[in-house]
Amino acid sequence: MSQPLLRIPLHDLHVNMGAKMVPFAGYEMPVQYALGVKKEHLHCRAEAGLFDVSHMGQLRLRGKNAAKMLEMLVPVDIIDLPEGKQRYAFFTNDAGGIEDDLMVTNFGDHYFIVVNAACKTEDIAHLQAHLLADVELEVIHDRALLALQGPKAVDVLATLAPQVRDMVFMDAVRIPLLGQECYISRSGYTGEDGFEISVPTSHAATLATTLLEDKHVEWIGLGARDSLRLECGLCLYGHDLDKTTTPIEASLLWGISKVRRTEGERAGGFIGADVILSQIEIKAVDRKRIGLIGQTKAPVREGSLLFNADGEQVGVVTSGSFGPSVSIPVAMAYVTPHYSVIDTVLFAEVRGKKLPMTVTKMPFVAQRYFRGQ
Repeated sequence: MSQPLLRIPLHDLHVNMGAKMVPFAGYEMPVQYALGVKKEHLHCRAEAGLFDVSHMGQLRLRGKNAAKMLEMLVPVDIIDLPEGKQRYAFFTNDAGGIEDDLMVTNFGDHYFIVVNAACKTEDIAHLQAHLLADVELEVIHDRALLALQGPKAVDVLATLAPQVRDMVFMDAVRIPLLGQECYISRSGYTGEDGFEISVPTSHAATLATTLLEDKHVEWIGLGARDSLRLECGLCLYGHDLDKTTTPIEASLLWGISKVRRTEGERAGGFIGADVILSQIEIKAVDRKRIGLIGQTKAPVREGSLLFNADGEQVGVVTSGSFGPSVSIPVAMAYVTPHYSVIDTVLFAEVRGKKLPMTVTKMPFVAQRYFRGQ
């Protein structure tokens, strides 16, 4: 028998707000509210959306060798990560594939790590298996995770904590909101300016309700979160990233810190480094992640096969939707490198028809992270 679905702390609040709850990564999660996916998407782009992402795993890593240990598992510069800063990272395997992507924050006395819900059991085991003698891993069970995203997000959150205006993209602080210490990063997964807020579970409903009292804020479900991240060219683990896909194939070279991939004592040293660094050096992979826009109005979904003009299969779509902000179908796909050139026309098979799509640069919608004046 399948395992019963888990519930996030604010489950009842979502139901009372009219959320449609669906299974996702072992949890009952709100996929949309009364506004519907399209209006939620556009609201987040124009004002501020509140997302509940409490299904994700929150961890603390402590010890003087915690950064050294993490650098054994991720191709990212953790040792020189300044206090109060956050970085995107990914766990790699022996074949160079991506086991999960994650966020790492240096809070001085510990590293705060957020991992994907579907991978968190494996991620915790992975970390535990590589713990150094003086490093301690703590799995956090008493915090919810909210994301406030959109151009009005900073104005809304500043009413509770004016100092958030001074933060820039990937800054992180521990400050009180309504009297309870929260972990706040100026980041998110919509491409918009915004914040992710780790809040004590006992305080989560109060904080969410207070934020929703602002006229600019609406609940946003997983449906719009997916279309928002896709428009901004952001990968979703289990779809655009997986254990068989290397960071180079996924066009994530930017996610491998320079100090970990060029000559020097800290180059390499992470799991799968030989494979990944070889791909960087020879500048050759068997497939490449690309962006596509449709030449018709029909959306092209994950799993659609891609063909060249001669009818030969050359790739597959890994994420696809109609982009509400751009009013055209958008998709991410993996293709053989020859077909990754901008303006190449490919054909996606949808219900027996081959629909033309054009390879284009990503993101489809410009990212609007706040990096300072």
